[in-house]
Amino acid sequence: MAASSRNRSYRIAVASGKGGTGKTTVALNLAAMFGEPLQLADCDVEEPNVNLFLRCDQVEATEVTMLVPEVDQQRCNGCGACGELCQFRGIVAIGTRALVFPELCHGCGGCALVCLTEAITERPHRIGTISAGQSGAIRLIEGRLEVGVSLVPPVIRAVRDGLMDGIPAILDAPPGTSCPVVATLRESDYLLLVTDPTPFGLHDLKLAVALARELNLACGVVVNRAGEDLVGLYGYCRSENLPVLLSLPDDRQIAEITSRGDLVARVLPEYGLMFAELAEKLKQELGTTGGTP
Repeated sequence: MAASSRNRSYRIAVASGKGGTGKTTVALNLAAMFGEPLQLADCDVEEPNVNLFLRCDQVEATEVTMLVPEVDQQRCNGCGACGELCQFRGIVAIGTRALVFPELCHGCGGCALVCLTEAITERPHRIGTISAGQSGAIRLIEGRLEVGVSLVPPVIRAVRDGLMDGIPAILDAPPGTSCPVVATLRESDYLLLVTDPTPFGLHDLKLAVALARELNLACGVVVNRAGEDLVGLYGYCRSENLPVLLSLPDDRQIAEITSRGDLVARVLPEYGLMFAELAEKLKQELGTTGGTP
């Protein structure tokens, strides 16, 4: 698959059908062994943890906001048109008053459009932050969702918008296959799916593959905690023409090193070589041996 022809370098998303497969571990160690300047985007904005390992100095956080309605009660006649339009109950009419619930609002602006008395205007409402920092050759962009906010995709889109042109990027996606994952994968050039040889791992890998095909994304597989395949994981990958790009053994050392906040690719040379080879495979798949698509 060729990298995107737009004015940017390629983007590799690392995802999994479920949590706990080692997705962030793979993204971090791949970034550490990539061999060239790289951007690493932590798109798991509900629980960002990449910087626990990179420990980079981050610049002051930038607010992520969305427009939510504000009601002039003197103009509002309580007609209820705004509440009838809003499917998320972000605004409701009670008696002669319209009440706004910013945490439920999706920022569509429809309520202001249907208000005949022009009682509704829009104001910025903080839903998260974006921060960036540098750790060696890795530029980290981290998104963090505000406590109590449920609308995740706008913060993830802000993380993607913070990526610089001309530098390859790895995007560490949230777990699962829901809207936050879709928001992460959009505009990516390749999807690296992390799984394990368990019934849940295989089941959720199938869901992730279906999503990748819906988005027309080429993908490959990393098998973590590889051992005896009792569920037919490798057979499924062969039948679906999914390349298994790396198999990581079920090695206690990986857990011990990761629990200390270190990267196994930097501590153990044999794992460093594995992730360096994975990086080269991805560059070849994307039709490049450097940072230019």
